[in-house]
Amino acid sequence: MRQFLKQTFASLVGSLAGLILFFGLGTSGLIFLIIAVASRDDGPQVKDKSVLVFDLAMTITDTDPTLSTTEAIGEVLGGSNESRIALLTLLDTIDKATKDPRITALYLDGTQTSTGPTAGLATLKEVRGALARFQAAGKQIIAYDVDLGEQEYYLTSLADKVILNPAGAIEFNGFSSQPLFFAGALEKFGIGVQIIRVGQYKAAVEPFTLKQMSPENRQQMEKLLGSLWYEFIATVGKSRELTPTQLQEITNNQGLLLADEALEKGLVDQLSYQDEVVTELKALSGRQEENESFRQISLASYSRVSSQQSEIGVSDNKIAVVYAEGEIVSGKGGVNQVGGESLARQLRKLRQDKAVKAVVLRVNSPGGSATASEVIEREVRLTQKEKPVIVSMGDFAASGGYWIVTGADYVFAEPNTVTGSIGVFGLLPNVQELANNNGITWDVVKTGRYADSQTVSRPKTPQELAIAQKAVNKIYDQFLEKVANARKLPKQQVAQIAQGRVWSGRDAQKIGLVDELGGFEQAVQYAAKQAKLGDDWELQKSSKSGGFESRFLKRLAGEESTQAKPEIDPITAEFEKFKADLAVLQTMNDPRGVYARLPFNWRME
Repeated sequence: MRQFLKQTFASLVGSLAGLILFFGLGTSGLIFLIIAVASRDDGPQVKDKSVLVFDLAMTITDTDPTLSTTEAIGEVLGGSNESRIALLTLLDTIDKATKDPRITALYLDGTQTSTGPTAGLATLKEVRGALARFQAAGKQIIAYDVDLGEQEYYLTSLADKVILNPAGAIEFNGFSSQPLFFAGALEKFGIGVQIIRVGQYKAAVEPFTLKQMSPENRQQMEKLLGSLWYEFIATVGKSRELTPTQLQEITNNQGLLLADEALEKGLVDQLSYQDEVVTELKALSGRQEENESFRQISLASYSRVSSQQSEIGVSDNKIAVVYAEGEIVSGKGGVNQVGGESLARQLRKLRQDKAVKAVVLRVNSPGGSATASEVIEREVRLTQKEKPVIVSMGDFAASGGYWIVTGADYVFAEPNTVTGSIGVFGLLPNVQELANNNGITWDVVKTGRYADSQTVSRPKTPQELAIAQKAVNKIYDQFLEKVANARKLPKQQVAQIAQGRVWSGRDAQKIGLVDELGGFEQAVQYAAKQAKLGDDWELQKSSKSGGFESRFLKRLAGEESTQAKPEIDPITAEFEKFKADLAVLQTMNDPRGVYARLPFNWRME
């Protein structure tokens, strides 16, 4: 019956959309009632000797994933969404599987992706920690793939058995960063860009002013990538019983290893086809029938089982988790953004909630609006005066992302968290040459010397640039002051390690920007300790995603796209990078035009 309703509803959504818009919320309420009735069941069932299947194609996010309406409907009618999962849910699910006697093994399945996990190394390090606990409980982890990339191998290398397809390969050629530069194109089209900045290493503006990296930017990138790479080969090497020197030799001399070479070098344990791997998994799950697969449950489905079980034994003492994930923008912000107003309001509510005894602020942001960062930091500081505020930094906590943590009590980072970038800049474009070349001109009438200073019709005058630079200098000094006070460091010392420079989490700890190396779970445990809660507490997760009904109505109004992202060729991929870099400009809504952000096109490949 449920499957029938699922298929029927999917076919009727298009025709019902017009009726819903015509009759209003009354009909939509009926639709939701139908969905609720259709979705009632007893949830996923776990059989004895089940293998937990971890699909490496899943997107791992910090916050609970914001689903499109089609995905949300599918989740209600057909079960949980298999394509994405929140980090906290993922860690909790693996830990519960560790204690569940019905789960006998875990299968890392890389066959559904050619790009590896869609998560940064700091996130994957936390997942590795949960997998290591699973192993320590005496349970086996099997990993299988056809083509292994480095990020994927970072996760799968700890498996008890790493299996590669005989026709497969492993990419093991090191990390690189290849930023795009637009200065030549801007010159060609007659678009002028003036820059105001503070920080020798503040490279966010370089794509618009240079045609290659500055010596300072190259220096910091070499240092950062070197630190991240060493952590990578040290971690992988420990799992594979290979030294960093041996792995570096593979990187320098081979780069890409075919299946037999990967086996010879000790990067994998076995070469097998997928059907042979399935046979091994059938043996682990106690199945012998030829026409059946192994006894299994997907991680996404099992997460619903574990969440149902975790409802038992709740506490009145809450440790609230607040997410700052994405670009920091002024106002409410949108999907994949941190709205200064929205996050500040969220922190105020938690500060006033007496049931909340501590707050864990999870930061995964490259920064953005300096004004919005200051609004958020103020609320963090006020909350810290009332109850402990502990920071867990994910893949990024840089510029504005680091600004907002300066009001907290204690800061955790992973060794491979991109940290710091304490610097400020402003970007001042103008289209005078482009317009003039096409016969477009402007004239102006004004009541003051600087009344038209925000125009893009001409470059800024030296006097206008001086005013803007004064504002940037002031904000940078404010940034230094906040870091110095928060980290209990002399301001001059902060000035030396700032300059817009980015650091790995390990290096950031050495210079005093981070208190301790660790992940989200360490931050939560520390928060419980600081709040003196003992074992009497529970997590209260916050989510910035809208409810299902609001997303459904947005879909009907044409405000939400539901198309899946297709695989793209390498040339198109480069154009997509270009498009993404320019799209960042749309998030630059700081009222003063001043930003604390990582380089627009920071990527590691």
